Amino acid sequence: MAPGDGIQIPSRLPLLLSHEGVLLPGSTVRFSVDSPRNMHLVSQRLLKGTSLKSTIIGVIPNTRDPEHDTDDLPTLHKIGTAGIAVQVVGSNWPKPHYTLLITGLCRFSVSSLLKGRPFVLAEVEQLDQLEHYTTPVTERATAKDGDLGELSNKFYQAAVQLLGMLDMSVPVVAKFRRLLDSLPRETLPDVVASMIRTSNKEKLQVLDALTLEERFKKALPMLTRQIEGLKLLQKTRKSSPENEKRVLSVRKGGVLPGRQLNLDEEDEDGDDTAVLEKKIHGAKMPDALCHVCSLWLLSLSLSDCLDIQAARTLLDNDHYAMDKLKRRVLEYLAVRQLKTSLKGPILCFVGPPGVGKTSVGRSIARTLGREFHRIALGGVCDQSDIRGHRRTYVGSMPGRIINGLKTVAVNNPVFLLDEVDKLGKSLQGDPAAALLEVLDPEQNHSFTDHYLNVAFDLSQVLFIATANTTASIPPALLDRMEVLQVQGYTQEEKVEIAHRHLIPNQLEQHGLTPQQLHIPQDTTQDIISSYTREAGVRSLERKFGAICRAVAVKVAEGHRVTMTDASTAAGPTQQSGENPDKAAPPEMPIVIDNVALKDILGLPLFEMEVSERLTLPGVAVGLAWTPLGGEILFVEASRMEGEGQLTLTGQLGDVMKESAHLAISWLRANAKTYQLTNMVGGPDPLEGTDIHLHFPAGAVTKDGPSAGVTIVTCLASLFSGRLVRSDVAMTGEITLRGLVLPVGGIKDKVLAAHRAGVKCVILPQRNKKDLEELPANVRADLDFVTAANLDEVLNAAFDGGFPGTASTHSQPQLTSKL
Repeated sequence: MAPGDGIQIPSRLPLLLSHEGVLLPGSTVRFSVDSPRNMHLVSQRLLKGTSLKSTIIGVIPNTRDPEHDTDDLPTLHKIGTAGIAVQVVGSNWPKPHYTLLITGLCRFSVSSLLKGRPFVLAEVEQLDQLEHYTTPVTERATAKDGDLGELSNKFYQAAVQLLGMLDMSVPVVAKFRRLLDSLPRETLPDVVASMIRTSNKEKLQVLDALTLEERFKKALPMLTRQIEGLKLLQKTRKSSPENEKRVLSVRKGGVLPGRQLNLDEEDEDGDDTAVLEKKIHGAKMPDALCHVCSLWLLSLSLSDCLDIQAARTLLDNDHYAMDKLKRRVLEYLAVRQLKTSLKGPILCFVGPPGVGKTSVGRSIARTLGREFHRIALGGVCDQSDIRGHRRTYVGSMPGRIINGLKTVAVNNPVFLLDEVDKLGKSLQGDPAAALLEVLDPEQNHSFTDHYLNVAFDLSQVLFIATANTTASIPPALLDRMEVLQVQGYTQEEKVEIAHRHLIPNQLEQHGLTPQQLHIPQDTTQDIISSYTREAGVRSLERKFGAICRAVAVKVAEGHRVTMTDASTAAGPTQQSGENPDKAAPPEMPIVIDNVALKDILGLPLFEMEVSERLTLPGVAVGLAWTPLGGEILFVEASRMEGEGQLTLTGQLGDVMKESAHLAISWLRANAKTYQLTNMVGGPDPLEGTDIHLHFPAGAVTKDGPSAGVTIVTCLASLFSGRLVRSDVAMTGEITLRGLVLPVGGIKDKVLAAHRAGVKCVILPQRNKKDLEELPANVRADLDFVTAANLDEVLNAAFDGGFPGTASTHSQPQLTSKL
C-alpha cells in the first residue's frame, strides 16, 4: 500500500501515558487524566490546538505509578496507538482531572523520546495504514484462501455467535450487529478485543501483534472464552427460574464500558437495575462518573447468613449485660430471617457514651455476614452531605449515603448513623429533614441523590442510628425510628466487662501478655469507684491503658537489661563495688495493687462524699440525668435576715427555677402543719428572711423536671434545723398541692446513687415499674421508697420521720358524694 493511500500520523507525537486501560485501533475508550504529565498534555496541546493534527496524540501503556514517575524520560512500552481526542471534559472532584474520549487510529512504535517534561514527546513510526474500507468483512474473508482467510471466517462466525446470544431488541446490540457486517477484516480483531471482557495484559498481546494473522490468533481464544461464559450463564439462568429476569451487566456479561456496549436483556418494564443502568449509559456522562455509577447501581448483594443461635452466642460474647437490648436485636434478626422482604423499623440506640452502642451495630453486621459502614453525623449542618451536591457546582460530590455504598461496594450493608442527635442546621438546609427519606421504609426504595440524579433503592440497607439523647432529635425524624434505651453499667458489670474485654484488649494493644501483667478484681473495683465515675466504660479503658503503658516500660527495661547481661556474659568479670541486683529484671507477672495504682494513676479523683456533705441542715442529695449518664446532685440552702427574697445560683434553667418557687410556696402554705418557723420564730418561713438556694458545680448548666422533691427536702431541713439522712438520695417533680410526679431516667439515676454509696433512694410511686429494669444486685443493695406525695418523702428523708407528717396522714379522707 502506498503511503498516500491512507491517513498518515505526524512523525512527532505527544504521548498520553495510560496507567489503566489499553487503546486498540478502531475502538473508542475514555481515559481519566490526573498525572502531571498528562494534565500538561491536555492543557497545552489539546485545549490550545485548532487543527485536526493537534488533536492526534499517542496513547501508550505505562505500568509505573504516576505519583512516583519522576524520571524526565520514562521507560515506556514500545508499541502504542495513535488516536484522535473527540471529547475533553474537566472536573475538580475528587481532585482536578480531565476525562478524554479517544478513538484509536493505528499502531506506532516509539523510535526515540525527545523530551519528558512538561509532557512526553516522542519520534514515532507508523506501523499500519488507515484506509477507507468499503468491502464488507464477509466478502473480503472469502476473497482469499489460506490460513488467514480461515482465521478471518472463524473469527467472524464467533463474533456473530456472541451477538446472537444477546438481546437484539437492545439498540446498542443491534447497532453493533449491523456494524459487524461492514467492518474491514483488518480492524475486526482489534474492535472485538476492545469490547469483550479481557485483561490489560491480554489487550497488550493484541496490541503487540503486528501482523493480522497474529492478531486473529491472539483475539480468537478471548472471544471463544466469552461465548463459553455466556453459555454457562444461560444454563444457570434456565436452572433458576427466579433469575430469569436478571440483567447481563457490564461485569457479568463480559463487555467493558469503553464502547458503552450495554448487554441488558430487559425492557423498560423489567428489573429496576436494568432501567437504572440504561439511564446511566444513555445519559452520556463522563466515563469516571459512568464507571462509578455502574459500581453503585450494579453492585452485588451479599445474602444474609443468619443463624439465631449463632447470633445469640455472638452478641453474648461481644457484650456483657445489656440483656434488654440484645433481646430486642435478636427479635429483629429473627423476623428478618423468617421474612426477608421485611420493611422493618429503624433501630435507634440511645444511651450515654461508652456503653457499646456502636459495637452492637458492628456485631449485628457480623451476625448477618454483611459489610459494616459507620457514618458520623456529629456536626453535619448541610443537607447536601446527605443528598449530595448537584454536578453544576464546583467541587460537587455524592452524599454520605451513596459514598458509603461506594465504599462497601454492596447494596445491602449495615449503615450506622452515629450521633444522629448532634445534627446541625444552617443556611444550607436541614440535614435531619434530608434523613427523613433515607430512614422511611415507605420512601427509601427510591432515594434520589442530587449528584447521581437517579432513584436508588435503599430498602436493602439496614440502618441503625445512635444518640446520647432524644431531646435534640426532631420529632419527625424520631418518629421514623424505634428507640432502644442503652443504660449505664453497674460496678459489678463493669468489673466483668473489664476482665472479659477491656484488659485483654489493652494487653494486646500494648504488646503485653497475662504472664507479664495481672490486675486483680479488687484493683479493678478501686479504679471504677475512685478514678472513674461514668455510665460507660470508656474512661475505665483509658485507665487500663495507662497501667499497661507503665508496665510496658518496666518490661522493656527488663528485656534490655537481660540482653545486655547476655551480651557481656562472656566478657570481663564484674568489678567489685557493683550491685548485681540493680539491673535485675522485674518479677513476672507484675501485680497492680493499691500502692502501684497510686504510683501510676495518682491520687483518687472521686471519694464517697455524701456523708461528709450532709453535716449541716439545709443540704439534700438529688439524682439527675445527663446525656453522659446519671449523677448525684447536691442542693444547699442558707437563710439570713432580709426581706423575704429568694436567690438561686448554679446555672439553673427555667424549669428548675420554677421548681424552687413551687417548693417555697408549698412550704409556706404548710408551715404550721410541719412546724416550720422563720429566724425570729414566726409562722411564715420567709418573713424577715432571705433564702439562698445553691446547686454546686456552678459551671455546669442544670435543668429538668426532677429536682422539686430535693428542693423541698433541702428547704424543710433548713427551716426545721434537722439533718437529712446521709444515705438517702431522691428524685421526682412536685405540684402545688404536694403531689409527686413521675420522672424519666430512673435506671441511670439509681445506678448513679449506687456508685456514690447511697443506701436508700426515694422515687415517685408511679416510677415503681421502672425498678424492674434494674439489675438484681442493685435492687438487693438499695432500699427504695416510692412516694405519692411530699408527706411520704419528708417522712422517709429524716430519721424518725418529720414533724407533722403523721398527723397529716391521720386526717380522714373526704369522699365525693357525686
